[in-house]
Amino acid sequence: MRNVRIGAGAGFSGDRIEPAVDLAARGDLDFLVFECLAERTIALAQLARLSDPAAGYDPLLERRMRAVLPVTAKTGTKILTNMGAANPVAAARRTADIAAGLGLTGLKIAAVTGDDVLSHIDDCVLDETGAPAHRLGERLVSANAYIGVAGLVEALALGADVVICGRASDPALFLAPLVHTFGWAMDDFERLGRGTLVGHLLECGAQVTGGYFADPGIKDVPDLAHIGFPLAEVAETGNATITKLPGTGGLVSRATATEQLLYEIHDPARYLQPDVVADFSGVRLDEVGPDRVAVSGGQGHAPTGAFKVSVGYRDGWLGEGQISYAGANAVARGRLAIDVVAARLKDLAGEITEERGALIGLDSVRPTFSRNAPGEVRMRYAARCASQDAAARVAEEVESLYLCGPMGGGGVSRTVREIVAIASTLISREHVRPAVQLFEVADAPA
Repeated sequence: MRNVRIGAGAGFSGDRIEPAVDLAARGDLDFLVFECLAERTIALAQLARLSDPAAGYDPLLERRMRAVLPVTAKTGTKILTNMGAANPVAAARRTADIAAGLGLTGLKIAAVTGDDVLSHIDDCVLDETGAPAHRLGERLVSANAYIGVAGLVEALALGADVVICGRASDPALFLAPLVHTFGWAMDDFERLGRGTLVGHLLECGAQVTGGYFADPGIKDVPDLAHIGFPLAEVAETGNATITKLPGTGGLVSRATATEQLLYEIHDPARYLQPDVVADFSGVRLDEVGPDRVAVSGGQGHAPTGAFKVSVGYRDGWLGEGQISYAGANAVARGRLAIDVVAARLKDLAGEITEERGALIGLDSVRPTFSRNAPGEVRMRYAARCASQDAAARVAEEVESLYLCGPMGGGGVSRTVREIVAIASTLISREHVRPAVQLFEVADAPA
């Protein structure tokens, strides 16, 4: 059996589209995976779905599908993605509509559901507070379990050309095609661990081809403006080679692969996943050619039986305003602006739970750090508030600095938005039941 070729078409929701189209066209891919879902993204998507039952999927889904479907339908490359977010069924329906509009009749699009466990988490204890989830009451917005490969593999077995899910473990999006193609048993933990390793290296897209790696003069990356997205050539053993398309920017090296290997890993010997506890402690990364890194040595053990759950809940309102000061004494004027806003907001003490004024470019990232005064600063004042009205007042106080604050302020911006916070908990596997719904383009609604 030849190697399976899997490409990473996105590492986050707002990622570039054209490198994915290039991968689909020139990569000789079997599978193209779009990983587009972060913890907070799905909670926001749930809010969108509450407002509109037909919404709640990735905002770039339509553009991505229009760009890539004509290519993958021609090459036979199958797509897997978590762009369904809070509404995989609506995303699949919309994708079927797009395919129909493109004349791609016969295409099969699957929606994988089952990650929504909101009705099962009342007694689950949140890691961050130590309290059961039901204490959030009406503030509770969403609860989505990180599902494994089961629903994705079932969809591929049904002949799906496009598989759309919501909250799945990121590596599972890449592991599922390997389980499907090679027929790996779900108790073959060594291969599941290696497949998880491949998924982990690809899940962040360009991070393994030099994106988020580049540091001029220290870690130089060629042609970062045209960075190519990665692909893996995976053998039946689960060992793989990470590479990218010729002629694209970026690089694949032992260093880039090592940085991605360590991404979000707390214990390399126990990377907890829904289908396996992956063990990366014996991984080898060997450069075997230009932009080619061979990956081996992954292992795995039986999973814990518990699934991680992201819990979204309403957590107040954020009011924020910014204003710039330039020229001599700019820092002092910015400090004075912070003092003025703080004084003006004292009457909201009971409404504000957290607030901070900072000078961007001086102490906004490291409050205790400062250096010689720059020629300009941007003052930012932000506060977490109990009500929308209080948050609006914070933003208004910054704007009023135009004429009521220090000299020379300009370029005010202000925002008020609801805060959706994220907490984590665990849920037993028995409450997570993936299901597949298949749409054929000919049968899709017009």
